[in-house]
Amino acid sequence: MINKIVNSRAEAVQGVFDGATIMIGGFGEAGSPIELIHALIDHGAKNLTVVSNNTGSGYVGLAALIANKQVKKMICSFPRTANSTVFAELYSAGEIELELVPQGTLAERIRSGGAGIPAFYTPASVNTPLADGKESRMFNGKQYVLEYGIKADFSLVKCERADRYGNLVYHATARNFNPIMCAAAQETIVQAKSIVDAGQIDPETVITPGIYVNKVIEINQPVNESELVADKKSYPW
Repeated sequence: MINKIVNSRAEAVQGVFDGATIMIGGFGEAGSPIELIHALIDHGAKNLTVVSNNTGSGYVGLAALIANKQVKKMICSFPRTANSTVFAELYSAGEIELELVPQGTLAERIRSGGAGIPAFYTPASVNTPLADGKESRMFNGKQYVLEYGIKADFSLVKCERADRYGNLVYHATARNFNPIMCAAAQETIVQAKSIVDAGQIDPETVITPGIYVNKVIEINQPVNESELVADKKSYPW
């Protein structure tokens, strides 16, 4: 009988290896799997390439993973936001790489990776430095830039509810990048606020079907990133 539930955060991330490419869901703190990221810090995997919308805030979550020198490269849209300083400092010192991607393009690159589409053309970034060195082509008198789909070894995702099969439901805007990241990774690891019995999730509300999910752990009282940042917390505690 299929049961994707794991009993500890350490077990959830134990397979992550040095040099892995990891997609981390979230739009700011909405849908960000803070507990799984902290488990990854404890795990110690290094030289990671991380695909995420931004680079985290303060010294918790993704920002803490970066501060712990476990990330060699970020692929993201917003490397610096109101409460992010870690990435900017390391980037200025030449200690971390950056591939900057327009937000819509990032979403489509991830979606394409999950859909088996190797590349696509987009007008975003035309005549900007982000198009330098990339193939371009004219369609109906308009120029487009070639972008490649992104796949990952792992994705770390947060959802509202899950069942033992790995079917997922998200809360409001916490849905963001999470569903497409599930489809684009070889192994998807999910933290759920609650895990319910099979059959207790209405199939019509399932956003990510279990076929895309490998591991689920229940974190019924997830931390609030903005509160941790406001309290000047840092991880490891």
